[in-house]
Amino acid sequence: MSASPATNHETPRSPRGVFVLGLLALFGAVVFAAFVALGTWQVHRRSWKHELIARVDARVHAQPVDAPGRGQWPQVTAEGDEYRRVKLAGTFLPEKSVRVRASTELGLGSWLMTPLRRDNGEVVLVNRGFVTPAWCSGKATCTTGPAGHTTVTGLLRMTEPKGAFLQKNDPAGERWFSRDVAAIAKAGGVADAAPYFVDADAASAPGRTDGSDAPVGGLTVIAFPDNHLQYALTWYALALLTLVGAWVVWRDERKRR
Repeated sequence: MSASPATNHETPRSPRGVFVLGLLALFGAVVFAAFVALGTWQVHRRSWKHELIARVDARVHAQPVDAPGRGQWPQVTAEGDEYRRVKLAGTFLPEKSVRVRASTELGLGSWLMTPLRRDNGEVVLVNRGFVTPAWCSGKATCTTGPAGHTTVTGLLRMTEPKGAFLQKNDPAGERWFSRDVAAIAKAGGVADAAPYFVDADAASAPGRTDGSDAPVGGLTVIAFPDNHLQYALTWYALALLTLVGAWVVWRDERKRR
């Protein structure tokens, strides 16, 4: 006696209910809208970043202007003034200098931050440049560069409060990890210092290029990450995948019915 082959019958899947379909549609619409919004936001951020880069490039290559005075300090902002080329004249206060840890193209070392008393009595903190760990036997108060009245040109920079990532400034221990203008001025007993500092350029602090072991200026790194197009394409791609997912669900529902 021969056995007849078994027949497999696939149980038809029941269609989804109206409530479930409504939830899926709502969820898909929200996710799609969110991805599109994030992609569009990145497009706007990219436009803003390019405008910022153009503004900063114009500031860096412009002729230096007088550093903002006390009457202008409240209006000084990162958006409107950072990386502006400025000049100021006065006398350095080397006994109130500090070293701030730095990593540069010359290696690990410190920025030498020295207050400069301007001719009008105002005080501006100046980053005189990079010094090696061995410079001044690891201290900051060695006399360097021009003595007496001098003129400095460089880039206006905004204060860096609260230390660096996972490393807080320790004024009592003379350990500095960020250029916190207010804290450095307070530690040096300097009253009413400007809320910004100035990165001295190579002309104001030529350093070892002149055969000395003085601070090396002109090492400011100006870089703005510009990954917004990549991010925008990623968000738009996810929005497209959401539409693909919706089409798969729709096709599956047609088969169920």
